Amino acid sequence: MLTTDIKKSIDTCILCWLATVDENQQPNVSPKEMFTHLDDHTLLIANLASPSSVRNIAQQPKVSVSFVDVFIQKGFKLKGEAQLITKEDSSYAVNAKRLTDLFSDKFPIQSIIEIKVTKVDTIQAPSYWLFPNSTTEQSQIEGAMKTYGVKPG
Repeated sequence: MLTTDIKKSIDTCILCWLATVDENQQPNVSPKEMFTHLDDHTLLIANLASPSSVRNIAQQPKVSVSFVDVFIQKGFKLKGEAQLITKEDSSYAVNAKRLTDLFSDKFPIQSIIEIKVTKVDTIQAPSYWLFPNSTTEQSQIEGAMKTYGVKPG
């Protein structure tokens, strides 16, 4: 399910967006900056300060997570079922360490959102299919650098 390309994208993207729904079926989308893959079917997201997401998952575990590389303008949308791993759970410490080893222990992790991925879709900018002869990852990178005023390091 989580291929090498998807894992590479997870490893390089800075943010993901977690979509949940509340008890009235109203959507909630919240950015998350600490996330990683656990295995070929599982995504871990640190809950730093997301009471709405946590409350929604407790009531309705179906979620969607999206992440896009802003330079190449490609990414993935994952759908699945989420559960909360709290500090009392036996797997909390090892999973929290996976996240802090990749990012930082600067932020207190309140709990971990574990998502069992059931569906994967690709995301890409419309330029790739509107202008397939001239749109490449390199042209997207160059365009994004110009638009955002970024220079290669």
